[in-house]
Amino acid sequence: MTATTLAPAPPPVRGGYPLGVTVAGAFLALVVLAALFAPLLAPYAPDAIDLSASLVGTGGEHLLGTDSSGQDLLSRALYGARTSLIAPVLLLALAAVLGISLGVLAAWRGGWVDALVSRLTDVMYAFPGLLFTVLIIAVFGAGTTTSVLALGLAFTPTIAKYTRSLALSEARKPYVDAYRVLGMGGARICALHVVPNLGRAVLGYLVVLFGEALMSLATLSYLGFGAQPPSSDWGLMVQEGQAAVVQGALLPAMVPGTAIALVVVSFNVVGVWAADRLGSR
Repeated sequence: MTATTLAPAPPPVRGGYPLGVTVAGAFLALVVLAALFAPLLAPYAPDAIDLSASLVGTGGEHLLGTDSSGQDLLSRALYGARTSLIAPVLLLALAAVLGISLGVLAAWRGGWVDALVSRLTDVMYAFPGLLFTVLIIAVFGAGTTTSVLALGLAFTPTIAKYTRSLALSEARKPYVDAYRVLGMGGARICALHVVPNLGRAVLGYLVVLFGEALMSLATLSYLGFGAQPPSSDWGLMVQEGQAAVVQGALLPAMVPGTAIALVVVSFNVVGVWAADRLGSR
């Protein structure tokens, strides 16, 4: 008599997707739509100050309450979604261009080029990314643009190492030798064939990194190095709402903080699933 094992039940799916991925994806779609249509959805201007409505709780006039300046939290959160989502995209775009270029170059050339890129990325890894970013901001000044550029450089080594590991195996495939026999140059092979073939896996990895990028930018804004007033950036809203917590008003800090947490978790759920699907193809 042979023992039998029961396979674990598969997760519930909706339309072929895991339930968690479906819920996270739907939430992210709503956040993106809310950011796009913020001028239509926001009941007030994000910078409209009404001191008579300072720290008002939830109600008919202010669905999510107000901050210490009487600014409507729902309106600020909707407008803040724009900068909080666009900035990580720009950050990862910069890091992807630099990281993919360095990773493919190191894998393709090998030798001293590979050693140089590897040592450079190792040095960057040994230096805390947030501290590196703060040092750059200290030199060039605070602001969203500086934060995006500095964090883009900080994320570059991570993407470079990941791309190099993929490009090493891709460069050994038979089609590369076939193009070389046809007389195609190395730069053209990399640009037209190697990099596009890495696109799916790298794209999935970038989706995973999006949540970390958003959190890093929010941290810089909270510390005063990123977005500056009167911006409605979520990280800055948490910093501005911190003083109200002492007065017993939790909403000014909790609303943007919850938005950050939900978006980061949702991107991690969708990103891990996308990385597995894209990387397996």
